[in-house]
Amino acid sequence: MAEKEITLLKEQLSRLDDPKFELEAWKNHCLIFLERIFGKDSSKLKLIRDLRYDYSSWNLRDTAAAGKTKDKDPVKMQAREILEATITELEHLGLPGNTNDSKKVWALLEDELTGKQTKEIEALLNSDDERKTEKISEIIEKLDKENLAIILAKLLLNN
Repeated sequence: MAEKEITLLKEQLSRLDDPKFELEAWKNHCLIFLERIFGKDSSKLKLIRDLRYDYSSWNLRDTAAAGKTKDKDPVKMQAREILEATITELEHLGLPGNTNDSKKVWALLEDELTGKQTKEIEALLNSDDERKTEKISEIIEKLDKENLAIILAKLLLNN
């Protein structure tokens, strides 16, 4: 699943509690990881980029009046919420793009397989047959080398 990615993000979560925490350095680490996991256009990157301390006199006055302490740092709380939501997403939904990749592979296979072969493979994919991998490979083995070469070339070009 997304275990490596979740581990990286959990490390970033723990760094929020570091006594020498520096927001900009922390943000840079997060942005590198999140861009790699979710891509450049992810809304998560914008949320992290937008984290900043508000040093306006009104904000400082309100913070002092409310008696906020360092353990209730609003920026760290927001950062923690963003990362926890991201980790939950990865745990429950997996890495983004996995479903699109399998759809692409299926579309490429449909182009080269006969209708009968497509139906057989689809039935096997939806079955509880313990030997479904074996049976699917047997169907694919029956294809001539030219079709296999075309499928492989299309897979390489689409990735």
